Amino acid sequence: MKGKLILENGVVFKGKIFGKVDDVVGEIIFNTSMVGYQELMTDSSSHDQMIVMTYPMIGNYGLNLEDMESRNGRAKAFIIREEAKLPNNFRSEMTLNGFLKQQNIVGFKGIDTRHLTQILRESGPMKGIITTKELSLKEIQEKFLEYTNKDIVSSISTTKKYILEGVVKSDSKIKTLGILDLGLTKTLKENFLKRGYNCIVFPYNTKSEELLSNNLDGLLISDGPGSPLNLVEVTNEIKNILEKIPLVGVGLGHQIIALAIGGEIKQLKCGHRGGNTPVKNIKLNKICITNQNHSYYVSEIPKEVEITYSNISDKSIEGIYSKRFKAIGVQFNPESWPGTQSSVDLFENIDKMLNGGENVR
Repeated sequence: MKGKLILENGVVFKGKIFGKVDDVVGEIIFNTSMVGYQELMTDSSSHDQMIVMTYPMIGNYGLNLEDMESRNGRAKAFIIREEAKLPNNFRSEMTLNGFLKQQNIVGFKGIDTRHLTQILRESGPMKGIITTKELSLKEIQEKFLEYTNKDIVSSISTTKKYILEGVVKSDSKIKTLGILDLGLTKTLKENFLKRGYNCIVFPYNTKSEELLSNNLDGLLISDGPGSPLNLVEVTNEIKNILEKIPLVGVGLGHQIIALAIGGEIKQLKCGHRGGNTPVKNIKLNKICITNQNHSYYVSEIPKEVEITYSNISDKSIEGIYSKRFKAIGVQFNPESWPGTQSSVDLFENIDKMLNGGENVR
């Protein structure tokens, strides 16, 4: 079905709507990954976003029910140049069009996505509307004004506490890791379960008293969507448990830890989103190729907090460590979906801190 993508700056792209046919409004972002489109659409960090893929053909290896990072699709819309209608892979169970329909995601295709990416790269964050209708200027402005994602984490976090049992290892004592769910993904969760941790997953708004009452050996603050500056209450609860139990933060969780220990957060002009972002492990003088999907970053930290990783391209902070607070935070996705294994050894470092080690790198 014919449709339009209307940008906040007035630029209009004419294309075709597929998947779920509907009118949607949201924040438009672009992603440079060539693969991992299913993981990206089901990653909680993509919740409510309209994702533009810069790679020209998407869907060539199909999709399946095994590679879901969440139970449901998270993206609001998926914007591509060309759809691969005949996927070829032994794990493929459905086409891109079928997946979008099943997961209630609006698809938009047939436009120059690289031109659209250039606009987003130059202009910064921008809202967009996908529609089949002829909207007046007043109607367009009203839709943009009505859209907000301020309370986005509350809409995807678990509503009740639950327990997951880790893989039993005969040579080590089972430890209990709390997970504050700001948008927990399957792969991040599984990385800790297979290392032998029993995990207790908590809603995002759990009070510090409740967290501490569970005799946790550490707390993981998960990745998630939106701005950490909208999660003031979460940050205050984390402040209450500083120095009481070890903390690990990934993505949004890393930003929350940074705010709790006195750091500052800023918004990137066009975000870090893709599967080939180089970061430097400062202690090891080692380059890691990472997956990233975020709009905000830690801009400043207190002097006593150590910077462990930095972005090669723009020198932004990608990782922090505090011996005093026993806290580790990383901005990238160490769980390595869908391909790169470059930063997986970070989990061994996290293990070391959670088990009382001091030589954290």
